[in-house]
Amino acid sequence: MEKKSINPTTVFNSLQYGFSQAIETTGTRQLFLSGQVGVNANQETVAGGIYEQTVQSLVNIEHVLREVGGNLSNVTVLRIYIKDGANSHEEQLDIAKALKEKFGDAPPASSWIIVTGLSLPEWLIEIEAHAVLN
Repeated sequence: MEKKSINPTTVFNSLQYGFSQAIETTGTRQLFLSGQVGVNANQETVAGGIYEQTVQSLVNIEHVLREVGGNLSNVTVLRIYIKDGANSHEEQLDIAKALKEKFGDAPPASSWIIVTGLSLPEWLIEIEAHAVLN
């Protein structure tokens, strides 16, 4: 699969927040991942706040991708659901920090959606992913 980030200078610089405006891909094998939350393999919500839960969500995505021979570079789009009340500017910067750490200079496109709650009250973020594989 080839992947190209599209980030025209005529729209705001989304790279500073850890995502691209658009992604162009080649390849036909696609993987649609269910929403991942900040829960480890023992079904324990990780300690900390939204940064730690974002990192764990992305680690979970990595594990699923690895199972089919992929990795985070195959991710083309994220849908990020953020619990209302966990969406201050500081917390959004924590999410951006985690995205930049995991995706580096080639982040996927994404949408950030504020929701009234997630399945459990301690969950602050849920991330769905779409990947294109060879």
